[in-house]
Amino acid sequence: MGPNYYILAINPGSISTKIAVYKNDEQLFVESIYHSDQDIAKFDRVWDQYTFRKREILDFLHEKNFDLGQLACTVGRGGLFRPVISGAYAINRVMLGDARNAVQGEHASNLGCVLSYGIAWDYHIPSYIVDPPCADELQDVARLSGHREIKKRSLFHVLNIKAKARAAAAELGKPLNDMNLIVIHLGGGISVIAMQKGRIVDGNNALCTGPFTPERTGNLPVIDFIDYIFDKKIERRDAKKMVVGKGGMYSYLGTKSLIEAGQKYKEGDPKAQLVIRAMGYQVAKEIGTMAVVLKGDIDAIVLTGGAANSDILVDYIKDHISFLSRQILVLPGEEEMKALAHGALRILRGDEEALTYPQQIEWNNPFQ
Repeated sequence: MGPNYYILAINPGSISTKIAVYKNDEQLFVESIYHSDQDIAKFDRVWDQYTFRKREILDFLHEKNFDLGQLACTVGRGGLFRPVISGAYAINRVMLGDARNAVQGEHASNLGCVLSYGIAWDYHIPSYIVDPPCADELQDVARLSGHREIKKRSLFHVLNIKAKARAAAAELGKPLNDMNLIVIHLGGGISVIAMQKGRIVDGNNALCTGPFTPERTGNLPVIDFIDYIFDKKIERRDAKKMVVGKGGMYSYLGTKSLIEAGQKYKEGDPKAQLVIRAMGYQVAKEIGTMAVVLKGDIDAIVLTGGAANSDILVDYIKDHISFLSRQILVLPGEEEMKALAHGALRILRGDEEALTYPQQIEWNNPFQ
């Protein structure tokens, strides 16, 4: 038997910080540390929450009587950095600078690297991130946005998508690199991606394109949105909040909770019924788009994420896409903590080498 590696995984969300401690690939415990709206409101920027969240993590671990001196490494959720290839990265100052500057937008995930790095620094151990949401594997033909001055950004729930794709491959008894999958992460954000032989070749930007979500608008009529912003003289920050945070289901029903909206649906509320069906309808249309990307050669369609626990939403989607594939797998929830820990463990065991950030993507750009 080899050495035992203790790993602290950290996954910051908008109102919580999820942490887990692993001994090799065994999860010892997991906890979501919730932060009140009042606590979060004290900070102007996500980055400013670092000291507060770090103290919350350390206080919890001390309450658990966990000896942080046992840790072999820490690993955090990747953030909205510059586009890079997927994989596991050693956290460095360049990455921290990009997270601080929010180079692709403000998001709680930007704290994953600095929380991991900060705790690791105190204990003189390495720190990593794994499969950040900015990982870019797009095929060249998928990179054009429609206007030369506007870049198409590759922003997906890469960590959970890759983990669930591996789980689907294991369930079907095939190597992932021999399969074509459409994977849909259903959560506060929604990613619908085409995975060809293990590579994410296309998909929607989960922040601001594709189907609307419990809190995001997805695709909007661009001309109408521009007119609305200018007519109402809305500031940039408020316009972005309309798209991410105050859009989608929330804008229609006043809630971001699919559980709450689903209860209203079951009680016969016509607004809730229409909105949930419309969200499922848009997801199904996006799946159809990814089916075109794969030219109909689809081994399985995989529905995952927290919202995949909603039978109402999942059944509506499945009813519209069943003709696309004989295999529709519903793998609810997220395996992000496990994926983080296992990614770090592969490095500790020498099965992989940590990449150096930024390991940038290359594509044949004829317009440069």
